[in-house]
Amino acid sequence: MSQIRKIGVIGAGNMGSGIVQKIAQEGIDVVMVDMKDEFVERGLGTIRKILQEGVERKIFSSEKAEEIISRIKGTTDTNAVADADLVIEAVFEDKGVKSELFKKLDKICSQKTILATNTSSFYVREFADQTDRPDRFIGLHYFYHPAKNRLLEVIPHDKTNRETLEKSLLAAKLHGKTAIVVKDAPGFAVNRFFVPFLNEAARMFEEKLADIPTIEEAAKRAFKIGMGPFQLMNVTGIPIAVHAATTLGNELGPFYSPCEILKAQKEKGVSWDIEGAVDESKIQPVIDRFYGVCLGVAAALVDEGVASIEDTDRGAKIGLRWVMGPFEIMNRIGIEKTCAAVEAVARKYPDFRMPDILIRQKAAGKPFEFTFVDLDVKDGIAFITLNRPEAMNALNEAVVAQLSARFTAAEQDPAVKAIVFQGAGKAFVAGADIRYFVNKIKAGRVSDIVDFTRKGHALLLKIETAPKPTIALLDGLSLGGGSELALACQAIVATPAGSLGFPETGIGIYPGLGGMLRLARHVGPELAKYYAFSGVTISAEDAHALGIVNRLVAPAEVDAAIKELVEKGKPDKYRRREFPAKFKPLAAMGSAANVSNLLAGRPPEGVDQALAAKTAKIVGYKAPLALKIVDEIIDQQIDKPMEEAVEIELGRLQEIFSTADALEGLTSMGRKRPTYKGA
Repeated sequence: MSQIRKIGVIGAGNMGSGIVQKIAQEGIDVVMVDMKDEFVERGLGTIRKILQEGVERKIFSSEKAEEIISRIKGTTDTNAVADADLVIEAVFEDKGVKSELFKKLDKICSQKTILATNTSSFYVREFADQTDRPDRFIGLHYFYHPAKNRLLEVIPHDKTNRETLEKSLLAAKLHGKTAIVVKDAPGFAVNRFFVPFLNEAARMFEEKLADIPTIEEAAKRAFKIGMGPFQLMNVTGIPIAVHAATTLGNELGPFYSPCEILKAQKEKGVSWDIEGAVDESKIQPVIDRFYGVCLGVAAALVDEGVASIEDTDRGAKIGLRWVMGPFEIMNRIGIEKTCAAVEAVARKYPDFRMPDILIRQKAAGKPFEFTFVDLDVKDGIAFITLNRPEAMNALNEAVVAQLSARFTAAEQDPAVKAIVFQGAGKAFVAGADIRYFVNKIKAGRVSDIVDFTRKGHALLLKIETAPKPTIALLDGLSLGGGSELALACQAIVATPAGSLGFPETGIGIYPGLGGMLRLARHVGPELAKYYAFSGVTISAEDAHALGIVNRLVAPAEVDAAIKELVEKGKPDKYRRREFPAKFKPLAAMGSAANVSNLLAGRPPEGVDQALAAKTAKIVGYKAPLALKIVDEIIDQQIDKPMEEAVEIELGRLQEIFSTADALEGLTSMGRKRPTYKGA
């Protein structure tokens, strides 16, 4: 697949400038085009203002902000995007204006250029048909604010070819978006249930079911959100809500059409008044109505094949910042209550039909099951994707079970000659799901953690010794269990975005899925101790220099690197190697003498004083018992076969997870720095 070196964006308004900013932030050259110089300057001014806010909040340095701006070319000349790899239209929602623009772009742009629309209201195919390249035309629906919101709906139409879809997904990944692929249908996935959420709030107010403050509060409680529907409309614009509901209503029927009070508020040109007391007696009826509408519409769009239940939930959680997606909410409240709420909505609105998926689920009498791990075979190579980007692909019982099942299927498929593991979104795998550990400790069931980890070890041993080559594609952050999965593979292909890290000693435990065992075989026990003690991230570049990563390539070169590795056969994974000089001081800090110093709270000796002091400070925040066990396990596993080394590591799990320090570290994560007592 060719590189994506240049992207064009047509439109310098809030959406267009936000898309441009995000693309430039991620290191890609971008051209922003608008009709008048004043529009272009306003867009550039908006970008500069947001970047300056980032500088003030210490998200960017001043130098980084200037570097981002330097990647942006603002112009009124549409010919400036003629050689772009991708051109994204982000003008206002007018079908005629968009159609004429695409006719013009089709004539200007090179044959390689993919054209994309950011429409939220119209069919993608309608604009594709205005061009002579419908196969190289796609929908890319961004969410506000596009420089901050990670969700991107990728919408192929019937004539979009496979290469266009894959290159669009690559573009999404390159500029930090979590993409969900959805059908070219009214509202796509997220707006299909979000717009009715806004409209139904106004309807309830119109019907006097409750006042605005009460409806706002009910919505916040129902979906665990910071802003209710009326405040959201005030922020994003009531005319936008009316336009979106009108478009859906025209395509799907009166249920989706804007109610009279919503249209009247638009005509008044004033915001909703959201202040006032909440009537607790009306909260539950409003929540039930919200559930009936939003859960019902989400089920309907899945029925129609617009999106999967998993991507529908991702859309809600990433795009709308709901704590739980619609189908997770259904599982939480139960299928009986879900169906009752949706049936009430179906009775109220004659054109809204009870979705078949809910009827079937009620008959089954069980919760929805989610797929978190996907298997796709392409040219004889099986790609196993951990697809839980909203949770950074964290491992739990369900994920590990599905990972095992997909691996077995790939292993047994005679058409598969190699197996690649990858993560969706910006992470490979960000470790294990901490909530699982906390819940088991509090329930007094540490033995369940041991059993879960034993199953994980069995899977990783199979991956390491599989007859077919196993490759980790490290194209993002990996921590803990994710790094352990990568190290279990027979080879690793990484992009510069990849990394490895073992933060466990900072949360009261130790790396329990063989990470420090395999790292010690790669780089020696001393350096393995340094990384396990400190939790310092190993960049893709450093991992490549250490021989842990076999190929370090640009994202567009990943497929070629994987094919090359497969053709060459299995590498000598734990071959002896010489390390660059810069790693020798780090290894020195893992010597027996310096480990004793670190465990005693003293700085290491025989290394640069600044590095020694920094390392001692970092290690001083770690759990002492976890550090001690790491030291002992790494020493005890030397020269042992991997199976025996695994048993040594498993043998200390009950001990470490039973400590007060483990519970302190795990429950403090993300909230405060833990206080360890060595107990």
